[in-house]
Amino acid sequence: MIRNLTNRIILIVVILALALWIDFSTNVTILNPLTDEILFTRDLTPRLGLDLRGGMQVLLEADLPADETPTAASMEIARDIVQQRTDALGVNENVITVAGDRRIVGEFPGLEDTESVLATIQQTGLLEFVDTGDFNPQEGSLLVTDYSPTGKAVESQADGVTVFHTLMTGAELESVSVSQNTLGSGYEINFALEPNGSKIFAEHTSANSGKFLSILLDKRVISAPVINEPITGGQGSISGSFTYETANAFAIQLRYGSLPIALKIVETRIIGPTLGADSLNKSLVAGLIGMIIVVLFMIIYYRLPGIVAVLSILIYAAVVFAIFKWFHFTLTLPGIAGFMLSTGTALDSNILIFERMKEELRNGRSLVQAMDLGWTRAWSSIRDSNLAAIITSLILFWFGSSFGATIVKGFSLTLALGVIISLFTAIYVTRTLLAITLKTFKPQNFERWFGI
Repeated sequence: MIRNLTNRIILIVVILALALWIDFSTNVTILNPLTDEILFTRDLTPRLGLDLRGGMQVLLEADLPADETPTAASMEIARDIVQQRTDALGVNENVITVAGDRRIVGEFPGLEDTESVLATIQQTGLLEFVDTGDFNPQEGSLLVTDYSPTGKAVESQADGVTVFHTLMTGAELESVSVSQNTLGSGYEINFALEPNGSKIFAEHTSANSGKFLSILLDKRVISAPVINEPITGGQGSISGSFTYETANAFAIQLRYGSLPIALKIVETRIIGPTLGADSLNKSLVAGLIGMIIVVLFMIIYYRLPGIVAVLSILIYAAVVFAIFKWFHFTLTLPGIAGFMLSTGTALDSNILIFERMKEELRNGRSLVQAMDLGWTRAWSSIRDSNLAAIITSLILFWFGSSFGATIVKGFSLTLALGVIISLFTAIYVTRTLLAITLKTFKPQNFERWFGI
């Protein structure tokens, strides 16, 4: 017999109330009752994946010779920088993962401005301040400099091409911002330098008045201002033919550094919002039909325990969905499939328990004895089957992480989470609800109420 039944009921009610509060809320805000100051806020809008919402998926590859493999560290740094750049562009809910040894997969649900995102993530973002002396290069032209990110020296005067000296790179930048220029007709990028860069900048501008200091992005000239006076404050601005969008994209590239390796776009896939909405609607309809069939089967075949199991599954679904919303898990079609499969696992645990109960009742046990023995003898099977499901989910998650298969990762994550919560609902919630039901109604006709 269950001890501390009242405490169990209180815990279940509290968990269910919190889950329903999260499920039916789009935002949670906690205010200070004395000052109305916001102490805590959290967006609870469900996050839909690429296949449900539409958007773009892009496959990037390290732009290196086929026989040269980038290091795992450089690929991870490149992934982080791509993530930061796209986050700063206002692209929310994007998922950037490393796929294999040399590829990165980016998923951008709901994305509309695909061109600016592709341009931002593909550029290496190598900023150079180059001494071009009396030479005034045209904006947009390419220059050869003596700086290389790989550390390989560039030979001067090779094949008659002038090699210019790089004073410093974007690594010396401390901060970057965008503002309108003094004429109010365009935008410029303001920057502040680290102490070492500030010293280099001050020494060069003091000794080269009237000379050109060209600013290059990925070896292409974006600005070539004349040094009118020494700049000793460690601050400056980059002007050019910038709109707000191009200036902001440029500032993002500078703010989040240069990619350790160049990336090229291998494949781009666009999913329209109509197709995503259609997939979502069909998934909801299929899930509803499946749930109705399961509910009818449980009630018709298992009678009273079946009703209890249905209530337990509804609590399970409410808790899982609340966790998805609170922790901002992205819902995808494979993720929903994993959730539905874990629902079947939860029902399977209840079925094992109910079948053992029915066996004990057929053997002449009392109702209390049958319930206790049913849980005790079914536990080993429930434990082993759920443990196997969790291990399988971990293997699938590792596979998805290693090879960039986000579909597999989404499926394995929701499956593992669902299996863990199903254990709680089967062993804790279902048993408590059944104990309350049997204690309240005290059924005598076992054949009628339990389908023996």
